[in-house]
Amino acid sequence: MTGVALGVDIGGSTTRALAVDSSGAVIGRGVAGGGNPNTNGPAAAAAQLLAAANTALSGSQAETCVIGMAGSSALLDPAVAAEFDVVFELLRPRVVSDAEVAFASGTSSAFGTVLISGTGSIASRITGRERVATYGGFGWLLGDEGSAFWIGREAVRVTLYALQSGKPLGPLPRAVLTSAGLPIEGDPRIPFGRLIRQVNREEPIRLARFAPLASSVDDPAAHEIVERAAQSLAAQALAVHDTGPVVLAGAVMQTAVGARVRELLGDHEVVDAKDGTVGAAWLASLDAFGPEAHRPEL
Repeated sequence: MTGVALGVDIGGSTTRALAVDSSGAVIGRGVAGGGNPNTNGPAAAAAQLLAAANTALSGSQAETCVIGMAGSSALLDPAVAAEFDVVFELLRPRVVSDAEVAFASGTSSAFGTVLISGTGSIASRITGRERVATYGGFGWLLGDEGSAFWIGREAVRVTLYALQSGKPLGPLPRAVLTSAGLPIEGDPRIPFGRLIRQVNREEPIRLARFAPLASSVDDPAAHEIVERAAQSLAAQALAVHDTGPVVLAGAVMQTAVGARVRELLGDHEVVDAKDGTVGAAWLASLDAFGPEAHRPEL
């Protein structure tokens, strides 16, 4: 069976495309800037998406195209959709959530759960390779428990309380202050005030940059944050899980938090998501070639 299926994985900073044939062989790859209209603007996002897709196709025409996008509901806005008209005319894509793409990248099963923890966090139940239920995903202000934002915020809070106490600083507060470029020694009121001002001047999601410290520093306060994050994430997955594997996706899952989540979900089959373009391309292959389509291997 001949033909090309195109999968596109859209992120806020990077758009990646993968073109494959029915055997799963890679025909081409494309990379461009951020294609999410929520973070990059509709016109610029559509242009980046087309750039990545055209590079991957390299003159071929896609039989089918699946686009995985966080916040895909933005395309329901007529003003946003208008900027994507050329994309829909050329590629005729099926747009799915990043959860569906992540799940398909990690397992051949059509049923299961995907748990994502990157800057934010969300769990979704997948039925027939489609998202049918979610838990969480409310954003930094209302939720995202166990996410990099949440972990980073907790690390900063521990640091502020430690500075307030006047007691010697532990490894985690010292690491946070060092990362923020603030003094460790001397009057604690100085880094205390500066840390608060620094964090409040920045976008809230910038707190995520402190998250890796909680997983890398040997400090009881850090261990507690890791445990609370893992417990919350495991609970999110179990809140929607019914049957099948649990696919873990996102940068947090590659840290000590992810290791603890795997322990907490030990009674279930747990697998890691792979490159999101693999999931998108495979979903496109299933659309184009049917159930005999082979999963792409990078």
